[in-house]
Amino acid sequence: MSAHDLRFIADDGVSLEGELTDTVDAPPIAVVLCHPHPQYGGSMRSIVISVLFAELPAAGYPCLRFNFRGVEGSSGAYSEGIGESLDVVAALTTMARTVPGVPIALVGWSFGADISLGVADPRLAGWVAIAPPLRFRAQFAAANDARPKHLVLAEHDEFRQPDDVRATVADWRDTTVAVIPGASHFFVGRTDRVVSETLAGLARIAAPGG
Repeated sequence: MSAHDLRFIADDGVSLEGELTDTVDAPPIAVVLCHPHPQYGGSMRSIVISVLFAELPAAGYPCLRFNFRGVEGSSGAYSEGIGESLDVVAALTTMARTVPGVPIALVGWSFGADISLGVADPRLAGWVAIAPPLRFRAQFAAANDARPKHLVLAEHDEFRQPDDVRATVADWRDTTVAVIPGASHFFVGRTDRVVSETLAGLARIAAPGG
């Protein structure tokens, strides 16, 4: 499935670059992808985001990936997760205009997962959070939200151990957790498992009643 470049504007005027795949007729859900930490080399071309951007559309889910402010061709500067939340909302607005009436899921990796879980936009159907450090937001709006959440963790994550994440989200509403055996935070050699777990999470989010 082909993709095209686009630009969109956050509420504070920051101009963001992204890529949007072609849409299919009546997709079950659309996806906005959020990349890892901008100050540690994260971009919309990071490995897990790139793999998902290729594989999810092939499974029938239109995708938008974008660069947070200050990354590559996006204007602005890193904003400690505050401005980046505006970036996510702007991406949701862009996707909602592209596929009106279609439920939207946020899928984020690492820093992008944390920022995604901090956004509880009414247009969202749910979240897939891949290796969330759960450190880049003081509070996570998704925690007490009734919409479904699926966390995909790495068995040998260097930044937050799975047991620690499980304990943190134990009282979150409608939250499932999967741990990928043998994986590090970067999922080298395990991206196929990330794709399969993300697809499982999206299927649950897209199911009637979440």
